[in-house]
Amino acid sequence: MPATATLTDDLFAPEVIADPYTYFGRLREIEPVHWNERFSLWLVTGYDELVWILRHNELFSSAVIRDAAAPPYPPVDPADVPLFDEIRDFRADQLVEKDRPEHFDQRSVVHGYFTPKAMEKWRPFVRAAVEELLDDIQPKRAMDVLTELAAPLPVRIIAEMMGVPYEDRDRLRAMADGILYINRGEPYRFRPLVEAIRGIVDYAAPLVEERIDGDGSDFISVLAGGETRGVFTRHQVLVNTGLLLFAGHETTMNLICNGLLSFIRHPEQWERLRADPEGMARLATEECLRYDPPVKSTQRIVAEDVDLGGRTMWKGQRIRWIMAAANRDPTVFSRANEFDIGRQPNPHLSFGSGIHYCLGATLARVEGQEVFRALAERFERFELAGGPIEYQPSLQFRSVKSLPVRWTA
Repeated sequence: MPATATLTDDLFAPEVIADPYTYFGRLREIEPVHWNERFSLWLVTGYDELVWILRHNELFSSAVIRDAAAPPYPPVDPADVPLFDEIRDFRADQLVEKDRPEHFDQRSVVHGYFTPKAMEKWRPFVRAAVEELLDDIQPKRAMDVLTELAAPLPVRIIAEMMGVPYEDRDRLRAMADGILYINRGEPYRFRPLVEAIRGIVDYAAPLVEERIDGDGSDFISVLAGGETRGVFTRHQVLVNTGLLLFAGHETTMNLICNGLLSFIRHPEQWERLRADPEGMARLATEECLRYDPPVKSTQRIVAEDVDLGGRTMWKGQRIRWIMAAANRDPTVFSRANEFDIGRQPNPHLSFGSGIHYCLGATLARVEGQEVFRALAERFERFELAGGPIEYQPSLQFRSVKSLPVRWTA
């Protein structure tokens, strides 16, 4: 009997969604490169193996959605299956679904917008947005962190980046919430997803048309400039506008919720942050990214036969690497399962590496740093105010369904 026989093969099992670290940590110990028969994909959980994959990007295609042959899983409502083609068209035109040379050309258009230096210029705006939200929240003595802080903050920032009217924030947030179904498991998920896809395309279309011949510095203008130079099609401009809305919303939301939950469960670390919020915010954010990252895993298609970890992956097979497991690999991180905001060095893989390194990494860091700093300056102690924490049924994202808390000032 194989050593993995005692582990479930259902990656959507409630215990795996609730606690991926125990499950994937056990898999990393037994077989860091593992074939999951149920989902017909490779699972890679070891740090060294994951780094090797990231350094050999030419062997693993990002065109997962375009080339996917398997039906949606978990299954969707039968009447909604025809919607998959529309979802495929939307996702396949995102730059993150492209391989070189197309990926290089498209990323080059937006790279300058997302450099660390350029993103640092957004810090005063982020800080002001955080303070404004907390000014409204603090007198209440309780909040749902997800809906009152973690979700509205990135939408404010993305709206500003897109150069859209202030009063459109609620509309953008509704579309962002719909796009979040892109990696979830509910059987009805295609309907809100397609509604959101159509919404962002319809919303962005006139904005792109207005800016196609301009020289604006907002994100939509940058994408439109890529169309003018022949790098993007109009559909790709619209789709990548949606990508900013989705990616910037989901990752920041998860970072804030997962990070604050980690602090609640480790009050001694909260006291370390409160002792020096400005000085510790950067290290604390990195540890939040490592310990309970916003993105659990990423998927690729094997582009040519490759041997890894004593196993042979065949061209065309799917592979999913688990950053959440690699970030707790004890061969790289001492006391890997402990939350330590003073951890140095902290070479986590939560933003990937190489040519597909997350464009929004610096912005996500700035948002996390400003939120955790401001919370530590304002609040003495947080505690959970509801029942057990539940997570969205997603293989890719680590997303709470809600996070009700109360506090002392």
